[in-house]
Amino acid sequence: MKTYYLFDLDGTLLDPGIGITEGVRYALKHFGIEVPERSQLYPFIGPPLLDSFQEFMGLSLQEARQAIRFYRDYYQDQGMYENTIYPAIPSVLASLKDQGKTLALATSKPEYFAQKILDHYDLAQYFDFVGGATLDEARSKKSDVIQYSLQHLDNPDVNQAVMIGDRKFDILAGKEIGLTTIGVLYGYGSKQELQAAGADYLVSQPEDLLNWQG
Repeated sequence: MKTYYLFDLDGTLLDPGIGITEGVRYALKHFGIEVPERSQLYPFIGPPLLDSFQEFMGLSLQEARQAIRFYRDYYQDQGMYENTIYPAIPSVLASLKDQGKTLALATSKPEYFAQKILDHYDLAQYFDFVGGATLDEARSKKSDVIQYSLQHLDNPDVNQAVMIGDRKFDILAGKEIGLTTIGVLYGYGSKQELQAAGADYLVSQPEDLLNWQG
């Protein structure tokens, strides 16, 4: 039985579809790029924004950094509050705590925003540590964030920890560290994506985490 549960944020605890995509649209308008359908920007949910602006929109590194600044202008005022908690997440987190589990966040979102979001949605109470990226990109890789969170949990044996997320980035980073990985199918990654990344287990809904016997 695992003792340490590391959670991704976007697409795992919360549906961030509106906040992230509207923030990206706001940023892209500064470069003369109009995106009529928010769904076209769903690939931005999960990976670091610096990579996404370059890979998906063809921006240069300098332009991508500018885009992130525009994005954050929108996100800190409005976007971070345009989330929806997935059904049952609060009760699942509470039950895991009742079982004696140690919960931590490991998100590619800047830690500053992640903490504010958990506070706003009354989820911070369930977490022993909130780990995220830095605003200056010094810590942006998902595997670095996971390592950072584990360090703040006093470096438990990786065999006692599990990484839970909805995208391949969560699974690949967890496996890189040596963690058991669980892919959630209610987020933004497909079953095929999570299987191809090598997820050890898949769950269809948050409640399934309570019945998992890994």
